[in-house]
Amino acid sequence: MTMPAHSVLFADPREAADLAAFLGRLLHYDRAAAVRLQATGGALAVFGRPPSFDVLAIRTARLAGAGTGSPETFDVTVSAGEFLETLDPESPTGAAGVLPGPVTGPPWTGMLPPRGPWRELPGLPGPQELRTALNTAVGEFRTRDEALPEDRRTRAERDLIGREIWSRPVGGTPLPLRAVHAAQSLGFLRPQPDLPVGLLAAGSWLRLRSPYGSVALRTEGSGSLGALQLSVGRR
Repeated sequence: MTMPAHSVLFADPREAADLAAFLGRLLHYDRAAAVRLQATGGALAVFGRPPSFDVLAIRTARLAGAGTGSPETFDVTVSAGEFLETLDPESPTGAAGVLPGPVTGPPWTGMLPPRGPWRELPGLPGPQELRTALNTAVGEFRTRDEALPEDRRTRAERDLIGREIWSRPVGGTPLPLRAVHAAQSLGFLRPQPDLPVGLLAAGSWLRLRSPYGSVALRTEGSGSLGALQLSVGRR
């Protein structure tokens, strides 16, 4: 069924610009990426799954209100690329976008994290310590990769090294380092010494949150996101 076009008006051009940057990062990892869009209460939540990290990612944006012909609330899965092409932070009528036609979503779109309640977990290092841990891990991967003998320099061997490094817990928390890597790669961890970051839990889900977006994943033993092809967060 063809869905009629609906305009989406953002509260501020920066909201549309930041959302466009997030979509561009998702498309860097998957040119055919789909995103699930949920609008309610004056906010738009955009869920995506960067396949390299086995997490869900989410970015939110404030809406200016219902646009011409736009439903007050909606929940639809669309092409990330098509949605990005419609975003226009310089629109004379205000930062705007248009909902593309819906697509058949991948399995993860039906497996979003719960709305709550979320509880804060202690032990998460500060933003500078997180960036240091990431830099150390990247350096270790390169060193171990370069040390592989020629007959073992295969994708499978490199994947084994990567899984071992990125599955390590962060500080005294159950959060794997790959979630921090995802947050950094998606622009959620920015070089601000006082950036507020937090770790939250709800049931079998963990969520790493910053003011710029979140990543979420399920804890070990509760079902891998990779097996289901999934990922989340909240701005």
